[in-house]
Amino acid sequence: MECIQSMSEVAAGNELAQKPLIPGLPDDVALSCLARLPRKFHTVLKCVSKQWRDIVCSDEWYSYRRRHNLDEAWIYALCRDKHERSFCYVLEPNSPRRCWKQIQGIPPQISKRKGMGFETLGKNIYFLGGCGWVEDATNEVYCYDASANTWNETASLSIARCYFACEVLDEKIYAIGGIGTNLSGPNSWDTYDPSTNGWISHEDPNLVPEVEDSVVLDGQIYIRCGGSSLSSHVYAIVYEPSRGSWQHVDADIASGWKGPAVVIDGTLYVLDQSSGLRLMKWRKESKDWVVVRRLSQLLTQPPCRLVAIGKRLFIIGKGLSTVMFDVDQSENAGGMMVGSSISKLTSDYDVISCKVLAL
Repeated sequence: MECIQSMSEVAAGNELAQKPLIPGLPDDVALSCLARLPRKFHTVLKCVSKQWRDIVCSDEWYSYRRRHNLDEAWIYALCRDKHERSFCYVLEPNSPRRCWKQIQGIPPQISKRKGMGFETLGKNIYFLGGCGWVEDATNEVYCYDASANTWNETASLSIARCYFACEVLDEKIYAIGGIGTNLSGPNSWDTYDPSTNGWISHEDPNLVPEVEDSVVLDGQIYIRCGGSSLSSHVYAIVYEPSRGSWQHVDADIASGWKGPAVVIDGTLYVLDQSSGLRLMKWRKESKDWVVVRRLSQLLTQPPCRLVAIGKRLFIIGKGLSTVMFDVDQSENAGGMMVGSSISKLTSDYDVISCKVLAL
């Protein structure tokens, strides 16, 4: 009897698997139709049936939308409140009613951690390492699947880290520098390959643990390093994938790198918050920094973070107050930078990091 019941369940499962996504259409045509719906409707699609939910959350769906330039970029922000609790928010930048929405379900293991790495790769957001007031640095990594809206623990870092840099280069995550009780050496970094779900540790004497900012420019990772207790000198280093090593860069680029950075269309921009808010641009040809425009502090309150989608720059400040504008239009205009804005939340969150994820 149990055997008959088991065979019946298998038959029902096969029938469900063979059921077309849309009756009367081949599945490849149905996928093409469904994948063209805007990302804001994906939650509705997942409610239609388990089959539709599985396809919307699948790697096939993600690859199809990316391959046909259908993917849409949303902005994710890691924040911390006055009680040192961590939160994650998301912004749909093309919505007519733009507002930040909190992502629910952040694991309690990471909600109190400071110094976490925050990075996006594929359709996932990674929360890496970190530490607490009474907790040593950890190597734990948690992953949020933005398409399935689920949290999971994934492969741990090779070395426990906190207050380190995170960047993506050649479809791999780099966890660079930082501090931790179990560091085999202060000059190390880890690389994560999602195809193997594993980390590999590396060392280089030119890499220092005091990392203040990082950015990917021209296929290389640039790190702005902080001054030590013996010197206030700030300098920058660069990782060259062809050599697999870190090298010092010219002092000119470090001299003007005085705030959060972002790369737009191959150009490095920095928000200098030392005296008001000034958007600076690095000119590679002449190797100097120029002021693009000033930003009114009535629109966003420092400290701020930068993120870009295409040529649109988003300046995100305290309480997730946000200013958006096109860098080309701003450079051709005079006076203060003008763009659209989003009012801050009622809570004075500090924005720790911002990343873009396209689905």
